[in-house]
Amino acid sequence: MRRREFITLVGGAAAWPMVARAQQNERVRRIGVLVASSADDAEFQARVAAFNEGLAQLGWTEGRNVRIDTRWATTNADELRKHAAELAAPTPDVLVGASGTTTVAALLQATRTVPIVFAIVVDPVGAGFVASLARPGGNATGFTMFEYGMAGKWLELLKQIAPGVTRAAVLRDPAIASGIGQFGAVQAVAPSLGVELSPVDVRDAREIERAVTAFAGIQNGGLVVTASPSSTVHRDLIIALAARHKLPAVYFERFFVAAGGLISYGPDLLDQYRRAAGYVDRILKGEKAADLPVQVPTKFQVVINQRTAKALGITVPQSVLARVDEVIE
Repeated sequence: MRRREFITLVGGAAAWPMVARAQQNERVRRIGVLVASSADDAEFQARVAAFNEGLAQLGWTEGRNVRIDTRWATTNADELRKHAAELAAPTPDVLVGASGTTTVAALLQATRTVPIVFAIVVDPVGAGFVASLARPGGNATGFTMFEYGMAGKWLELLKQIAPGVTRAAVLRDPAIASGIGQFGAVQAVAPSLGVELSPVDVRDAREIERAVTAFAGIQNGGLVVTASPSSTVHRDLIIALAARHKLPAVYFERFFVAAGGLISYGPDLLDQYRRAAGYVDRILKGEKAADLPVQVPTKFQVVINQRTAKALGITVPQSVLARVDEVIE
């Protein structure tokens, strides 16, 4: 064997253990994910899966270089605080508020030092999570769902698809800033549309059923379902009540319509979770949450369920169909 070939062979052989050791010694980063939903909720399973897929595409593999601790909670404030404290206790590299305002609030109560990324928050400035969208300034950043003005567009869309609606029950969570803000945006456009509003709190299933049933006793009613973890958790009940009482309803996200709701207008939430993985990646690589601007959605969609429209006796106007991105038959 020639000397050069021997040196190359020996050098290569010596490098193998070094590569193996480097792989074995690769630091495993820790991510804590807080979800305000039960672990068997298919919608939130899809969202968490989209987040995990986003991480994998960026080179983060569970068990090799990252450990992901996911805690599933209800929307109960005490339970959320308990799980947030447990996630923050070992001082992970990043925490993720995966279910909007309630999860982020709980995580910020647990820590003001561990970076927090939120996938969907309506008003992070109003909630006190960040100083401004451009410069968050603290330990939290992430992605908004939309501006409050979109809540007014929901009422406009409801009026377009069901012109006879003169009264609307607005399902909102008054315990969070975004619940108050969204209701205010609906109030701002209601007079010009000739619609009288009735607020309905969504924190308790019995309260929702009682209020919607009472509201349905008067004619020409419709529902506007605003964005909150509680409305998501109680979505099956809300959709069932709308069908039972023949109430046309507009929702903030597609999965309501896929489950039998009438129409929705809102961001592509799975895309939001994939984008949140990108911010986690940047923080794991050394960037600070304080310096990462809060971003707005880039993909919006109008979705309609034609079967539900027919059951309600609604003929969808062409002006609405022209805006629809997906029709569910």
